Amino acid sequence: MEYLDQLNEQQREAAVTTEGYIRVVAGAGSGKTKTLTARYMYLVDQLGISTANILCVTFTNKAAAEMKKRIRRQLPDQDLGRITTFHGFCVGLLKEDCHVVQYPSTFIVLDEEDKETMLRGVFADLGITSRELTVKEAVDHIGWRKGGRGYVKTLIGDPEELRRLADAATTLKDKVMYRYFWEQRKCYGLDFDDLVYFTLYILQQDGPTREKWQQRLEYVMVDEFQDIDKDQYALADILSGYHKNLFVVGDPDQTIYTWRGADVKFILEFDSRHRNVKTIYLNTNYRSVPQILAASNALIDKNRDRLKKRLISVRPDARKPLYFHGKTGQLEADWITANMRALHEGGMPYNAMGVLYRAHYVSRTVEESLIRNKIPYVLYSGVEFYKRKEIKDVLCYLRMIYSGDDISFLRTVNEPRRGVGRTRIAALKEFAGMNRCSLYEALEANLETDLFRRSKAREYVRLVEKYRAIYDGMDLTDLLAGILSESGYEDMLRSCGEEERLDNLAELKQAIYDFSRKAGEEVSLGNYLDHAALFTNMDQTEKAQAVKLMTVHAAKGLEFPVVFLCGLSEGVFPGKRANTREKLEEERRLCYVAFTRARDRLFLSDAAGSNYDGSFRYPSRFLFNAEKEHVEYAVPLDPELEERALEQIRRTEDPRTAAGRGDDLTGRRVRHPVFGEGVVIGIPRDREGVIVQFDSVVTPRTFGPGANITYL
Repeated sequence: MEYLDQLNEQQREAAVTTEGYIRVVAGAGSGKTKTLTARYMYLVDQLGISTANILCVTFTNKAAAEMKKRIRRQLPDQDLGRITTFHGFCVGLLKEDCHVVQYPSTFIVLDEEDKETMLRGVFADLGITSRELTVKEAVDHIGWRKGGRGYVKTLIGDPEELRRLADAATTLKDKVMYRYFWEQRKCYGLDFDDLVYFTLYILQQDGPTREKWQQRLEYVMVDEFQDIDKDQYALADILSGYHKNLFVVGDPDQTIYTWRGADVKFILEFDSRHRNVKTIYLNTNYRSVPQILAASNALIDKNRDRLKKRLISVRPDARKPLYFHGKTGQLEADWITANMRALHEGGMPYNAMGVLYRAHYVSRTVEESLIRNKIPYVLYSGVEFYKRKEIKDVLCYLRMIYSGDDISFLRTVNEPRRGVGRTRIAALKEFAGMNRCSLYEALEANLETDLFRRSKAREYVRLVEKYRAIYDGMDLTDLLAGILSESGYEDMLRSCGEEERLDNLAELKQAIYDFSRKAGEEVSLGNYLDHAALFTNMDQTEKAQAVKLMTVHAAKGLEFPVVFLCGLSEGVFPGKRANTREKLEEERRLCYVAFTRARDRLFLSDAAGSNYDGSFRYPSRFLFNAEKEHVEYAVPLDPELEERALEQIRRTEDPRTAAGRGDDLTGRRVRHPVFGEGVVIGIPRDREGVIVQFDSVVTPRTFGPGANITYL
């Protein structure tokens, strides 16, 4: 029982408590995986339970593989197939029991690329263009319609009925959906959503199958319980319904995936949904130094929807998190790289450092500074800024104005779509080859032919020629804005809801502005394209000794000796869409995850400036939430800036957080910059915000949580 001897008191209690409903609230760095694997080994080694009767569900294949690796050291000859993901378990159940819904065990699992390829085929068959519907919109609609699980009965029915439903559909989205269902049914294909929904359908509709699996699975263990959605919750609940041995591990303070269906209430309310629940807290942190935990504890304590706990470090004292406020994004980035160099010269390898941020576009200035300073880096879960599709597309538009090369032409002529597809491109290539001219010149020569007259190629030529005539005398930022607007590229992204790609374009505008300001009178389109080429052509091959750049979401489950958390500005982190208390609390949990990735050193930074919507970038509320006594300031904040930042934060916090419970706000005096002073007379029906009767107007006004009102 060596594996038990390595546990602390709380971990050991969790490992040997085997019967009933058990909730383990495991803080960051508290040895959760170690505890989970020890419990599994205890069940097999000491209680004699067969591994076939234990289901241990993790959220990633990587986590499942790590658990198996640890357990095999102690139990080398055991079948560990039921240490798996939710989707992996569902595949296993369906292989055994999909005959219940008349599917063969040879059904195929469709990945995201398979799904999109199938949908493109549906689009082609129905003659649907991207102007009418995009593949992404179709995927989102199908996912939404599948959410109710009622579709399963339709999908397993008569295939010809799916054809009839497609023909009778009154909306284009439904027509596409039913045709997609028909294509799925033809090949007995199940996508990732179907795996869970079909499994739930079988367990809920077929009593013998449900009882077989309930009796077989004597112990059910769920890792990362804070991240499960309602369907995964239902699955765990059903499977443990006979033996009633459900062991869940998670940390409500790390619930950061509500956008994909997770709900922090599943772990918060676990004890009210089940009888005789035992809750065990793992508060001892083996990862971070006390100073990092002090800031992390202070930060997350500002959230209301949580189980109160404080992480306690076992490590010796070290430095407090260090914060820097840069006057510009470049100064912030250069401060980061200067600290990296100093650490590296002191013996710290670059691969021990991680740079975290809320969204990929924030990485642009840091990437540029790393390249300038010849510091190797690897960007995870994303593409280097200047290699991202939308950035390359727009740079190629600028190159078309400047040089008109064939590579830029092929990238831009049909982006957004102008009807210049493969057939017309092939004709242009043939003409250009015969006449020894560029593809753009070939297009100009063929605009009046029958092949191109019905396309929108003339609009493209008109755009290029317009800006070729005037770009030399234009400000580069105005040139970019004009091209984005008149080409339709920005509208295309906006209509598709591509918010992150729009943020990336906004960051490109900032990059061009920064370059123009620095270059002064020497700035030109050619200068900038040469500058951008230096970054796009850099050798970015992955090296072991490289700084790692990633979003905070991508960093979940990882840790680094040194973490640089950049972009800590209002409107960036927390993001501009965090306009309710619940959304702000999730952003705060995300920041908490970022803080607790650091083992030895934590660097925090932000930069002055403005967001693409024009709002001023104040230092993030999360910096102030961590409390001044827990953070060292590299440069003192200007008192006026700090005061304005705190006032802005007070205005945009949920009123129920800023001024107490919502019901207690009635009767409070407030001031509005337009309406003047008034009094709170109630709370809206949705419980978000306040209703105010102003002294200057006859009827009351209703405000959301982010309203610009001040409580007096």
